[in-house]
Amino acid sequence: MAFADTLKQLPGVSHLDAIQLIDAEGEVVATIENKPGQAGSLAVYNHLAQTFGAISPDAARKGLELYAEHAEDAKENPGKHPNIDRLQGLIERGQTLRVKHQFAA
Repeated sequence: MAFADTLKQLPGVSHLDAIQLIDAEGEVVATIENKPGQAGSLAVYNHLAQTFGAISPDAARKGLELYAEHAEDAKENPGKHPNIDRLQGLIERGQTLRVKHQFAA
């Protein structure tokens, strides 16, 4: 299924301003905002957090499936899709990130 079609099936994120990804030491390693160019990733990461409770290696594998054609493009062009690259890195390192939701006012 194409990424655009997948997005239509994920829970909405209009109630979110952003999510923060937090490592084992409690440091914020990334923020994904609800803005053009990031809203799709926000929906994917939000769905993964709701489903898995965190962005674990298993969640990251599912995330790569959800990104569909963009995951392949990310493999071929490292750095072009940092939110996808992050998932691949979590799998490789066996790392888990906690998610903190920032709700819209």
